Amino acid sequence: MDDAPRRTIPIKLDVSEERRGDLHQTKSQFLHCANRTSEWAWRYDDYCVTSKSKAENSLYDELREETDLTANLVQKGIRRAIEAVDAGVEKLQQGEQTSQPEFDSWSVVYDKRSASFNDDHATLSTPNGRVTTEYVLPPEDEREDTPFGRYYESDDWDASSATLQYDEQDDTFYLHVTLKNPDYTVDRTERQEASHDDDGAENGVVLGVDLNVTGAFAVTSTGKFIGSADYLTHKRDQYEKRRARLQQTGTRSAHLTIQSIGSRFSDWSLDWLHNRANDLIAEAQATDVDGIIFENLDHIRENIANESKFQQWTYAKFVELVEYKVESTALFVDTVNPAYTSQRCSHCGFTHEDNRDDKEFACQDCGYEVNADYNAAKNIAKRYCGYIHRGQKSRGGWATSQLALESGTLNVNGEYTPSALRG
Repeated sequence: MDDAPRRTIPIKLDVSEERRGDLHQTKSQFLHCANRTSEWAWRYDDYCVTSKSKAENSLYDELREETDLTANLVQKGIRRAIEAVDAGVEKLQQGEQTSQPEFDSWSVVYDKRSASFNDDHATLSTPNGRVTTEYVLPPEDEREDTPFGRYYESDDWDASSATLQYDEQDDTFYLHVTLKNPDYTVDRTERQEASHDDDGAENGVVLGVDLNVTGAFAVTSTGKFIGSADYLTHKRDQYEKRRARLQQTGTRSAHLTIQSIGSRFSDWSLDWLHNRANDLIAEAQATDVDGIIFENLDHIRENIANESKFQQWTYAKFVELVEYKVESTALFVDTVNPAYTSQRCSHCGFTHEDNRDDKEFACQDCGYEVNADYNAAKNIAKRYCGYIHRGQKSRGGWATSQLALESGTLNVNGEYTPSALRG
């Protein structure tokens, strides 16, 4: 099993006008392979096929005939669908409702056989030959403290695969490049030994995360706002209104439709949470932290007891997905009881209910003003660092800890280290 740590970094691409259509065509044919495979593998009346080799043996020739993709991209499309079918089967076995996976999001999966990753550009396979895509990068002297500089330009990290995505609103292509470092374990040990305190205690860095019912779904102590809780609630409300109208009809057809749209919404919600979990992990990796710290789920349930079971489920499922996804990385996940973290000033520590007014935080003592969720995220990380400082052992195995901020780290004694000075 390949357990080498991974980092995924997004790179904006500059694609010539005459070749942009080739990338869109690649996406259409790639998703055709995935959807055709999903249709073939999803069999309620028999059994769902979850074997990648069986799917390739049955569909490869057909899909090669139906598309102009290279062999590797056809295989990638088949395997992507089988992975989704396998996840669906697991849900069915657990008694959960689900339906045949459908692929409509703009994405194409590449590896080294269908793409090449160079210093300042990548070449990507398409039905009309390879397309050269230039990287849109900051000036060379400003890259050192960016994810591109720390990982992509490092000799220790090797680009192994990538997912091509397209932002329709900005009309922009992005390449999310996954890099592996098989020697990272040794490097990490050396780095920890070099960062021991005077008493020999190891030191780590954690990322605090505040989860929300309104506004941004997740806010980190580095100031990253991930997803929209309002949008998620809006989609849920749309589903509930449609279900209520169908329930009033009371026919068997309406009942079957309710089951169908419920299954589709469940799949959509899970996919949305998967993407937000990936966004959070990407932020953790980009800021080079060791752990991700959430509120204790029991405390979350108490805070949102009057909210829908769906919102309680989204919190629990999101944390579960992050815990699962970090298993293949060097990161860990832990929790704290965040009592009063929304009322406490992350700048001076003064705690009062008047400090917070919805999404605005203004300390009544020192005057510090900031987004309330960002303030809470910093307090969550600080609370964890305080636990470690007082003798609790972290999941990372260290006896001291710092919290990650937008431009550096802060330890429990209030000592600030800018990013440029971090190891």
